[in-house]
Amino acid sequence: MRVCVIGTGYVGLVTGACLAHIGHDVICVDNNEEKVKLMKSGQSPIFEPGLSEIMQSAIQTEKIHFTSDLAAGVAHGEILFIAVGTPPLPTGESDTRYVEAVARGIGANLNNGYKVIVNKSTVPIGSGDWVRMIVLDGIAERQKSLVAAGGVSEEKLPEFVAEFDVVSNPEFLREGSAVYDTFNPDRIVLGGNSPRAVALMEQLYAPIVERKYAADPSLPPVPILATDLSSAEMIKYAANAFLATKISFINEVANICDRVGADVTQVAKGIGLDSRIGNKFLQAGIGWGGSCFPKDVSALIHTADDYGYEAELLKAAVNVNERQRLIALEKLQQVLKILKGKTVGLLGLTFKPDTDDMRDAPALNLIEQLNRLGAKVKAYDPIVSQTGMRHGLSGVLVETDAERLADGCDALVLVTEWKQFSTLDYLKMAKLMAHPVIIDGRNFLDPEAMVRAGFQYVGVGR
Repeated sequence: MRVCVIGTGYVGLVTGACLAHIGHDVICVDNNEEKVKLMKSGQSPIFEPGLSEIMQSAIQTEKIHFTSDLAAGVAHGEILFIAVGTPPLPTGESDTRYVEAVARGIGANLNNGYKVIVNKSTVPIGSGDWVRMIVLDGIAERQKSLVAAGGVSEEKLPEFVAEFDVVSNPEFLREGSAVYDTFNPDRIVLGGNSPRAVALMEQLYAPIVERKYAADPSLPPVPILATDLSSAEMIKYAANAFLATKISFINEVANICDRVGADVTQVAKGIGLDSRIGNKFLQAGIGWGGSCFPKDVSALIHTADDYGYEAELLKAAVNVNERQRLIALEKLQQVLKILKGKTVGLLGLTFKPDTDDMRDAPALNLIEQLNRLGAKVKAYDPIVSQTGMRHGLSGVLVETDAERLADGCDALVLVTEWKQFSTLDYLKMAKLMAHPVIIDGRNFLDPEAMVRAGFQYVGVGR
């Protein structure tokens, strides 16, 4: 099938590359010329395991192309994915101006063939009908310009009305596992009122549904849930809000464990064995961040407010998370007392491992507060240190390896649970430090091993 993906961020680029990998003819559109040039060369503008490889393979087989020409992309695609960003506004609601611009542009460039326009961006509930209205506005503007230019008479205008339907197809991709998640989804959600559009989407995803590219092809077919537009949009928000709340819950429990002498890792294991609860997202630490959880929970709270409902549980989850980000700071103060003049090293900067994403990362809060208290801050991150990214990192010295980070530090804080941090030479690092203290902000390290290496180990809720 012919596919156009508009927007090449995490969702758009992964979606386009994976659809090309399973045999579809894909054009990815982005208005950033430098980014398009980079992708044409086979390089991914983001760090995502496995993405560069499938991009390069699809380029070699000519299954994927990159362009900044929206008209060309719209003309090419039977299915048009809107995958542009919807960043949060200060009010908590989503900024939908990029979605609006794309929808208007699609309308201005629709040809006579039937199209399915797919909301892949995380958009406010009710956006399906809104996108349809904007596309129709774009069509009307195009018609007016045709008449004004004398290219067509008003009597001929009906011939220029394109047929289309809007579908909501929310993504459930985890950064760092996005390619895997695309080929091994728990479910595919399709929201729409047109059986024709839903049938085309089912055809598009058939190889994935049939597990042809799955890690375990013997599994049953991927469930497809067909809903109305609003329910599909709500599913995305509800899923992320639930997971964020689950993390805030176990962090609340961890803070109580710290006070009563219990070990939250054992508590999490004990409650996780309950099939009604499950063991995922019960890792206590210094809170959640990234591009999805903060934005989606805030947007759902804002939507509830718009409709006269106060989402108290979600607001509490946000409040717990904001407080949790400073737990590492409190623990540093308990051990070192005065932080002014001390040197603190951060192990990890990105909001989670296997990504280069620093959006709303807990590390940024730590850096800000440590600077405010007069501490010198150093950091080492496997990706940030390698790529030289420095945006938002003016208050921290980024080191090139973990041992340089440890040298002269009064304490280390493990912020991101990168796999390679489990095999560092902590014995050598402890000897390089002024005071061998480590705050394990993710309960990732073995406390006994750290003590043997010479560290004073402090976990979260342990």
